[in-house]
Amino acid sequence: MSKSYKIAIIPGDGTGPEVTREATKILNVAADKYGFTLDMHEYDFGGDRFLRTGEVIPQSALEEMRKFNSILLGAIGHPDVKPGILEKGILLYLRFELDQYINLRPVILYPGVETPLKDKGPEDIDYVVVRENSGDLYTGTGGISMKGTPNEVAVQSSVYNRFQVDRCLRYAFQYARKRNKRKTLALCGKTNVLTYIYDLWERAFEEIGEKEFPDINREYYHVDATCMWMVKNPEWFDVIVTGNMFGDIITDLGAITQGGMGIAAGGNINPNGVSMFEPIGGSAPKYTGKNIINPLASVCASMMMLETLGEDQAAKTIEKAVKEVTANKLKGLGAGKMGYSTSEVGDIISEIVAS
Repeated sequence: MSKSYKIAIIPGDGTGPEVTREATKILNVAADKYGFTLDMHEYDFGGDRFLRTGEVIPQSALEEMRKFNSILLGAIGHPDVKPGILEKGILLYLRFELDQYINLRPVILYPGVETPLKDKGPEDIDYVVVRENSGDLYTGTGGISMKGTPNEVAVQSSVYNRFQVDRCLRYAFQYARKRNKRKTLALCGKTNVLTYIYDLWERAFEEIGEKEFPDINREYYHVDATCMWMVKNPEWFDVIVTGNMFGDIITDLGAITQGGMGIAAGGNINPNGVSMFEPIGGSAPKYTGKNIINPLASVCASMMMLETLGEDQAAKTIEKAVKEVTANKLKGLGAGKMGYSTSEVGDIISEIVAS
């Protein structure tokens, strides 16, 4: 009996539905080829729904989400909705409520893709950032007093407990072991200034590494040095683990070095629950409905989803197809600059996957 996976699809806003359409098209081809089925259910969460109903995500839908094997997200962001409403109400809400405590971001330069880094190629840019996804400044701890006065005070606190840090570190160590490249895990922090938060991270990092993962090399980099080396010497990295805020920043830097938002994908992972995968770029409303947006980031997100579900062969086949397309087909990654329409890129990858 073939395996079946129940997948929630949230196309979202702007060009999200267009890129998600191509990703699901390719997923179905891969499923047919490798003998598993995908039971996909689409949800209309996003700006249009919010403007129509005043509701972002109903409580009943959250309970439905818990019953899925995975979630594939398109894009969030609507020009007629105040920034923060959809992002907090959908992205952060699902991440926190489904305890997706790992944000996984591969930084991989595919063949044929241009990077702004001089003299660097695919052999140099191939590493992964494991970002803790449930704590730090994103918890909302803090507040404002005397708002609107000359003495206004704003406080937003970075908060971590040992449990959060430990589980993130164990995931990162295990990932470095499974990846089996340089077997090196680097902690990115700021121990010389953030002496409480990253003292906790560093102590846990050393204790867990020494006791449970002696086969994994351990390194430490300050976050500012990490940013410099991501530009100067990206080939030094294997797996990087860091907190939520630093991870948010360095993964966007990593994305531009791998060719930009048109190719970058990420996963919000709960290793024992429901994970959510998404392209890193935004909803790009100015390109909506023109069939010119690059769908590769969404395709790569779907590939990550399959890998997390254990369908490794299908994931590798999709990645191989993406590499063939970037190396031999596309003129560029920008919207309207690919040499093909959005749907044509999806068709080409589908044909390669099926062959």
